[in-house]
Amino acid sequence: MTHPAWLHVIGIGEDGVEGLSEVAQALIASAELVAGGRRHLLLVEGLMRGERLMWPTRISEGIERMLRWRGRRVVVLASGDPFSFGIGVTLCRHIPVQEMTCIPSPSSIALACARTGWARQDTTVLSICGRPMEVVAPALQPGARLIVLSADGRSPVTLAKWMTARGFGPSVIHVLEALGGPYERHLHMRADALAAGTAETINPLNLMGIEVVAEPGAMILPLSAGLPDDMFAHDGQITKREIRAATLSALAPRQGEMLWDIGGGAGSIAIEWMLRHPANRAVTIERNHDRAARIARNALTLGTPALRIVEGDALETLAALRDRNTPPPDAVFVGGGIGSPGLMEGTWDVLRPGGRLVANAVTLEGEVALLAAHARWGGSLSRMRIERVERIGTQSAFRPAMTVTQYAATRPAA
Repeated sequence: MTHPAWLHVIGIGEDGVEGLSEVAQALIASAELVAGGRRHLLLVEGLMRGERLMWPTRISEGIERMLRWRGRRVVVLASGDPFSFGIGVTLCRHIPVQEMTCIPSPSSIALACARTGWARQDTTVLSICGRPMEVVAPALQPGARLIVLSADGRSPVTLAKWMTARGFGPSVIHVLEALGGPYERHLHMRADALAAGTAETINPLNLMGIEVVAEPGAMILPLSAGLPDDMFAHDGQITKREIRAATLSALAPRQGEMLWDIGGGAGSIAIEWMLRHPANRAVTIERNHDRAARIARNALTLGTPALRIVEGDALETLAALRDRNTPPPDAVFVGGGIGSPGLMEGTWDVLRPGGRLVANAVTLEGEVALLAAHARWGGSLSRMRIERVERIGTQSAFRPAMTVTQYAATRPAA
């Protein structure tokens, strides 16, 4: 049952009640329940007449309590724009949008652009609030302008140290504190200077504007598929750069899609899949414990900390994922164990209709499995051979790597 709009989500800035419209003020004053963080509730202390609910540590518990007031007059307070890294999206997971109205205030992102003079459409926005700072790594492109939402007053110095270690010390970091309020402050300095601890105490309510400048040799992640092999820690079990680029092309990642990577090795395929778009997701299956741990380190270093790593046998893990009602993948890559009986059939069965299967083989047994798959499901078969120059004594020669046979197919729509 859908109720008429009973929930009013109101964005509030550091200027408090004075920055709210008359309509927003009237809604707060007439609300039977006002929910928000401690700071938000203090900003409207003199305006509230009803009950108040301060969000607990687990926001889901607070939403459960708020839902007991469903159909009554309820206000939720949020910082700035509730649908810009705010609570608005979280509320929509529990309440139909038809049951709520939203009155936003200028977001901290909009205020940051106004203070720095940056065009919002040319600025990348990221958050390290509740996320590892490594999510910033793919966006560290020379000349880029970033807005990064902080977790607390330590975030700017911590991020500056991390950036400096990766070769981005000359970048300029603007620390913007308490935007829109009486305690607003704007600091700016090079990342390496901020990392040295020369800044004053920073207000916990802050965000950062970053002008990215790279030193020679900085760890810049290329925007193309096929990262250099030495960007990945590995024990030799890695899909080599040229083959990896061709494999990503065959997998054809699209925004928001899920990949299951079987036989993760160094995790290079899954990591690059996720780097193609921030909304892309991946699960990698690797039976070797040391390699699984290495994949986790690679994912963190290369800015894809959300990569899910599952240790175990490929067929058993596929069955377990299906038993847990995990949504079927949009694409599957098989990079190891192709000759194992039933593996190709198992991967084909988990694919959603219209999903893509790509498998690489270097052994005769693997090629036999790929030929059988091609005969059964169609698709394409190709062979790739890469030669690289190596020293032979005092001279040089091309040395061929192992030939890779690649199978690619799309499961027919149901």
